[in-house]
Amino acid sequence: MTVITCRWLTRRYAQRGIDPVVAVDSVDLEVEAGSFVAIEGPSGSGKTTLLGLLAGLEAPDEGSITLLGHDLSRLSGAERARLRQRRVGIVFQSFGLIASLRVGENVGLPLALAGLPEAARQARSRAVLEEVGLGSAFGARIDELSGGERQRVGIARALVIEPAVILADEPTGSLDEDNAAGVLQLLTDAVRRRGASLVLVTHDPASASRADHRYRMRDGRLTAGVPA
Repeated sequence: MTVITCRWLTRRYAQRGIDPVVAVDSVDLEVEAGSFVAIEGPSGSGKTTLLGLLAGLEAPDEGSITLLGHDLSRLSGAERARLRQRRVGIVFQSFGLIASLRVGENVGLPLALAGLPEAARQARSRAVLEEVGLGSAFGARIDELSGGERQRVGIARALVIEPAVILADEPTGSLDEDNAAGVLQLLTDAVRRRGASLVLVTHDPASASRADHRYRMRDGRLTAGVPA
């Protein structure tokens, strides 16, 4: 079963007085259920823009995206948001946590937005925090956590909805080597236990080497295979 299909996906950004920047250039991509896909490339190669398109956070100028059976071009902004909220987990390089909320509240936020009662939110948030090794941090403040711990909270928040797809944008980019390896192992193990699909964008060959399918991105173009 294919969970993501892109055809001829193109995204341009206009610039005053000069030609537009083509951030994503005629990309074709398929992601199968339960697979781990890594997209490797340097800063500015277009990989984060591609991830935003896959999530429905941006709209392409050309081409199509089918996500979990939905043609994103046929969905309203609110419908795309509901699809993300219910079936797509996103992990950010900069963690994306809300400093004014406690750890458990950050993890349970997607469930609150979905209208789940507080008791159920807390139970599910505690369970997934246990899974990422932060069971004792439910009531902690975000500023009490290390970078590696914050990224584990970000992963827990992505997992708490039991997503079919997880999109991870440089999830180890802000971490030292040891923390990066631990966080990536935790993420891949959690995704595989659930039978979910993982799309990881990264500049790190060691992270990309763990994937089932590996692509490289340069100047907005996507090609299969290991970068030379």
